[in-house]
Amino acid sequence: MTEPFSLPVRVYIEDTDAGGIVYYVNYLKYMERARTEFVRALGYDKPAMPQQGLLLVVHSAEIHYRRSALLDDALRVTAAIGKLGRAAVTFEQNIFRGNEIICQGVVKVACVADDTRKPCALPESIYSALKAAIQP
Repeated sequence: MTEPFSLPVRVYIEDTDAGGIVYYVNYLKYMERARTEFVRALGYDKPAMPQQGLLLVVHSAEIHYRRSALLDDALRVTAAIGKLGRAAVTFEQNIFRGNEIICQGVVKVACVADDTRKPCALPESIYSALKAAIQP
């Protein structure tokens, strides 16, 4: 990929507070949708890989809010791989309104065993697909 994965998102009234400003946690939801669709575009459903007994779970998130998104804004949410390990992947994400970044995030997602919830290696096929999607 030459550009980060991008997902269009429209702000609906359900996303906002009484003042028409997007409630802070919804930015995390927008980022989750972008990561999910990014992995889906690579050919994998998320968040579970039940056939292999594995789950992909958020380990940590660091979010920087720069500007407020408002009711009916057309946003663009990006997802790119910042770091790839054997058992985790760190996504660098931005939310844009037009060309302005209004929110930035770094989200680490870990692979865990469904039964024990302990970290385990990503399946080789997924690891390879994620590695191939890393921006140069």
